[in-house]
Amino acid sequence: MAGTPFDVAIVGFGPTGAVAAALLGQAGHRVWVCDRSREVYPRPRAIALDHEIMRVFQQLGLAAAIEPHTEPFTDSCFYGVDGRLIRRMTMIAPPYPQAWTPSMVFTQPAVDAAVRAAVARLPNVQVELGVEVTGLRQDADTATLTLAGGSRVAARWVIGCDGASSTLRGLAGLSLDDLGFDQPWLVVDVLANERGLAKLPRTSVQYCEPARPCTLVIGPKNHRRWEISLNDGEDPRHAETPEGTWALLKRWLGPDDGELWRQASYRFHALVAERWRAGRVFIAGDAAHQQPPFLGQGMCQGIRDVANLAWKLNAVLQGQAGDALLDSYGIERGRHVRDLTTRLKGIGSLIGERDAARAAARDDRLIAEAGGTVRPTPRQDMLPRLEDGALARDDSGARGTLFPQPWLQRGGQRVRMDDAVAAGWRLVARDAAPAIDPAWPGLHVASLSALNEADGVLAAWFDKHRCAAALVRPDHYVFGTAADDASVPDLLAQARSALH
Repeated sequence: MAGTPFDVAIVGFGPTGAVAAALLGQAGHRVWVCDRSREVYPRPRAIALDHEIMRVFQQLGLAAAIEPHTEPFTDSCFYGVDGRLIRRMTMIAPPYPQAWTPSMVFTQPAVDAAVRAAVARLPNVQVELGVEVTGLRQDADTATLTLAGGSRVAARWVIGCDGASSTLRGLAGLSLDDLGFDQPWLVVDVLANERGLAKLPRTSVQYCEPARPCTLVIGPKNHRRWEISLNDGEDPRHAETPEGTWALLKRWLGPDDGELWRQASYRFHALVAERWRAGRVFIAGDAAHQQPPFLGQGMCQGIRDVANLAWKLNAVLQGQAGDALLDSYGIERGRHVRDLTTRLKGIGSLIGERDAARAAARDDRLIAEAGGTVRPTPRQDMLPRLEDGALARDDSGARGTLFPQPWLQRGGQRVRMDDAVAAGWRLVARDAAPAIDPAWPGLHVASLSALNEADGVLAAWFDKHRCAAALVRPDHYVFGTAADDASVPDLLAQARSALH
């Protein structure tokens, strides 16, 4: 595929870059992707994903390959100064709105390998591993990457998915805002044996203890993760040695109770890109943001980034949208990431309170706010919606939220909506599907009755939002809603305007 510019070049073949390559390759574009490493990283860094991300994997035809490496996320119990339960986070009750378990833990190396295998099956995607980008030049039509050794790759658009120390971010002149969170922590992954598992809690736990705040996450099978805050004067390098790690784990386990899989000391940060685009270059994933890990949103945020960007690049490359649509990527993702990072900082402050008196007051306040009885709070309640960007003018309450994916009845079987209804822009009507101007290419129109859903998820959604129709973007976010059939043409006109 050499000789002419690629449609998109992607720097970084971790989960964010691999999903970007798969989405754009699936759409038929000529994609080049590279990474400095030759192999999938063999240890877990991310441990959590959610139903929105599984819906992206489903879109790529990867759900069956990935689901065996996942398990439902257990409840997370927050315990205060004196061991009292002060908060409990859980997941949305069924029927699940996205037709997937809302919160999951997963085994990252296996999932990364599955996504890379899907990319390898796409003949229009060229993968080069063991490659380092050293230079960038842009003109009116292309961006050209210089590789170590002097060779060059040209593309119409470039996406930097090359991690927290992103080379491409620096070459493009993009920088990160510091949102004011900087704490040293040790992350430890253990493969516990039966003896070890018998000693451990049956739910994930947030130990909100001033002496040493820490987190225990129950991963798939016998995988357990600890995030342990480090105290002043402790050496992060020593903490990540086997000796140092087992000393910090002795409250729960000893060396006879399991095998250390990964130990890594980090400074947890809250950083977000000031700008997400420089000409023909975009950044995504850790190259664009880093956030505290308290809801396991790091990898999810990167995949949200490229799911948002991919459909917009696809529209521009197909001539269905103007270049200006691409500016909405940074507007939407920047606001969303900042909002969620602010919420994660709040959780981090709650967990990490180091003053004993303030921690005790926090416990009393949380229990009082719960009326004396701690009730489960769904993790999904913490996720913000899209507020600005390629969205309708009028705020119906549904605008910028994920549209449901119900189970449908098809030929005596239950199937997820995305497997039965064509992808792309969708207009879903509560009653009869309205007639649509044929000048809208690729718009799929459906009615609630024709979909024949199994569990009433969509019917409940329409009841909640009191609308006659919803216009849904290719990334499954609601562009906007129409209060009645007469308002549908204006809604479609707003979408056309957003595209151009």
